[in-house]
Amino acid sequence: MAHAIWSGAINFGLVTIPVKLFTAVKTDELSFNMLHAKDEGRIKYERICSVDGKPVPWDEIVKGYEYEKDHYVILTDDDFKKVNPEATQSVDILEFVELDRINPMYFDKPYYLEPSKQGRHAYALLRESLARANKVAVARVVIRTKEYLAAVKPLGDVLVLELMHWANEIVSPDDLALPGQETLPDAEMSMAKMLIDSMSVETFDPQQFTNRYRDEVLAMIDARAAGKELPKAKKAPARAKVVNLMDVLAQSLEESKKRRATRGVSDEKPAPAKRGKTSAA
Repeated sequence: MAHAIWSGAINFGLVTIPVKLFTAVKTDELSFNMLHAKDEGRIKYERICSVDGKPVPWDEIVKGYEYEKDHYVILTDDDFKKVNPEATQSVDILEFVELDRINPMYFDKPYYLEPSKQGRHAYALLRESLARANKVAVARVVIRTKEYLAAVKPLGDVLVLELMHWANEIVSPDDLALPGQETLPDAEMSMAKMLIDSMSVETFDPQQFTNRYRDEVLAMIDARAAGKELPKAKKAPARAKVVNLMDVLAQSLEESKKRRATRGVSDEKPAPAKRGKTSAA
């Protein structure tokens, strides 16, 4: 059973909704150990004190803020809670806004919010109100001594708390060498639109996509562990130089149609999707 990483309450005006926070995503990365190439011995990492040169166990490590060179203020977990006890125990809703009014660059990591028994009715009220208004709540929350801007979003039966970046954490693209506004040929625009239409789907289904690179790495590991001969290294297909953009677009369109025909997908334009509940980004 999943364990809550935080517990507190959503403050919605004068309404208080007791909730717990649960992880909503997990990484699927392969884990490798660092070994000594000579004898395959595991590499150990130790926490060494810079004063006495000896290893330090975790229970003797504290947090320190360097306010002057080599001078520190030591802080405990209780010290952080004393700064603003209410901030560490609540999701304070500040305002409401339509989801598409928020730049997706601001969203970082989602969590599930689960209500306590006494908060279930108010939880459902907030969830349905957000869904019907097609809006999300912008809030402040402190988790593990760090304050975040966050969005509370309805997603089916659950409310999702998605941590956000602060405005000063977003790097501006102004220094990038980007093309400016250009007058693009109508024929190219028309062909590009046709290509986009041919590759468009009515509903995004993440289940159809798998981590192929991870699967191939695991297959290679299994083969090596079994003493089997490894397949020859694959070469990335060479990219043809773009000589005529229209020709490349036309070729891409034909390949897209072939793929859709293989999958049994019709080229008929799907009907516009009905506007439903706000979904998590």
